[in-house]
Parts: sequence; C-alpha cells; structure tokens
Amino acid sequence: MPTNPDEGKTNEDWKKSLDDIQYQVARCGGTEPAFTGKYWDHKADGSYLCVCCKAPLFGSPAKYDSGSGWPSFYDIIDKNAVKINRDQSHGMTREEVVCAACDAHLGHVFPDGPPPTGLRYCINSASLDFEGKT
Repeated sequence: MPTNPDEGKTNEDWKKSLDDIQYQVARCGGTEPAFTGKYWDHKADGSYLCVCCKAPLFGSPAKYDSGSGWPSFYDIIDKNAVKINRDQSHGMTREEVVCAACDAHLGHVFPDGPPPTGLRYCINSASLDFEGKT
C-alpha cells in the first residue's frame, strides 16, 4: 500500500477530483490568467495548501501583493514543502515550483521578492486551497 494516497493516481483519477482549471494548471503545468484566481488578492489568515494532496505550502504571513496578478509569497511553510525544477518552456528559463508531496505544478519562483528571502513565489490560485486559522 503506498504511503502517499495520491501515488498511482491516473490522469482520469485527477480529472475526477479536480475541476478543469485545477487539472490544467496543477497536473498539466498550465497557468491561469493574471488577476482571475480566487487567491490573488486574498487576505485572510491561514495556510495555503496544495489543491491535489492538501500538503501545507505557504502561510499567510509570507503572502504579499507583488502586483503580478497571482498570489505571491516570499517564503514557504517548510523547506521540504516544494521542489524547484528548471523550466525551459516558452523560450525562457525559469524555476518551476512543484509540490514536493505530489508533484503538482504550482507556479514559478523569481529572485525579485522582498526581504528577508528576496524571493517571489508566483503561484496559481488554481493550485491552491486555503485553510483559515481557527
């Protein structure tokens, strides 16, 4: 029995558990249009989770308005929460951010964020769920 309940899920399984935009972004590496996702200007206190496996990824204290139209964070909840892959699509080289637990595409990270990290994790709302503080 797999230790990760999402291990072994087929594309059909993912299509059944995610809506169309979530599937296109998280499982196919797509992106949502800027200023359209439900979390780009979200300001509640809590944690942002992977839409696929519910792993905690980002905390609201690290969220900031980058002006990009996507949720932006300057840090992750835990150093092991995400993996970074080289993305050479669209004629450029970028650093893709994926969920370390299930490999869902989250977005990209750029070196133009605020202190203390100087990083901007530019993340698709479609790749996220939110759990408010109780």
